Amino acid sequence: MITSTGNAQVKKILQLNKKAKARRECGLFVAEGIKMFREAPRKWIDRVYVSSSLWESGELEKELPSVPFEVVADAAFYQMCDTKTPQGVLTVLKMPSYSLEELLDVQSPLFVFLEDLQDPGNVGTILRTAEGAGVSAVFVSDHTADLFQPKVIRSTMGAIYRVPFYRVAEGNMDAFFAKLREKHICSYAAHLQGEKFYDQEDYSGGTVFLIGNEGNGLSDRLCEHADRRIRIPMQGHAESLNAAMAAGILLYECFRQRRRGDSIDSK
Repeated sequence: MITSTGNAQVKKILQLNKKAKARRECGLFVAEGIKMFREAPRKWIDRVYVSSSLWESGELEKELPSVPFEVVADAAFYQMCDTKTPQGVLTVLKMPSYSLEELLDVQSPLFVFLEDLQDPGNVGTILRTAEGAGVSAVFVSDHTADLFQPKVIRSTMGAIYRVPFYRVAEGNMDAFFAKLREKHICSYAAHLQGEKFYDQEDYSGGTVFLIGNEGNGLSDRLCEHADRRIRIPMQGHAESLNAAMAAGILLYECFRQRRRGDSIDSK
């Protein structure tokens, strides 16, 4: 049993929780909670840490022996956690990686691209929403919040395990959008000056929605890459919606059209 906060493994967990650099160097990230442990792909799991009180309760007695695990004294375990009310289990996982070519090699895919989103709750919520709407993959810019930071992981509610993602380097943006066009994937910029309302377009073919930074929206450069600009109608004095809310509206409109087989005249 690990009893000291000075233990090397405890210190490693603290670094993985706090620093993106540590996560990248180790190729590992941390997911807290029983749900995140139970849903984790077993081949991703590096090691599981369980509090002594949860271990003694026997709740995970049948599940833990199937993976490498350590029991940690409660006081030390609480120091390892990023949450204020830990559930008693931390799962350390290997970071997955995905091939851009494989992600794009899908018939009529639905994608979402996040440009410079900073709020981890927004990013995680969008991944969770993406799973519900049947998104093929999520693309993020270099300056979007790290997908593996604890708050993002919690906000995904397990979607991080099931929704493929790919970080597009700043210098590769032109090539990325060129590949989308080669695959006949139409890009739609969520923009206040959109030519049409979002529900006046046809999303039956390959589709990617571009979602911008919470404060500044989409950059001019990314808007130039978009094939079309769309907007969500607004009443009152609000100028825009929360990024995660806007993404959800667009993704579920696409999902609605495809689920019902609607055909919208977009001419």
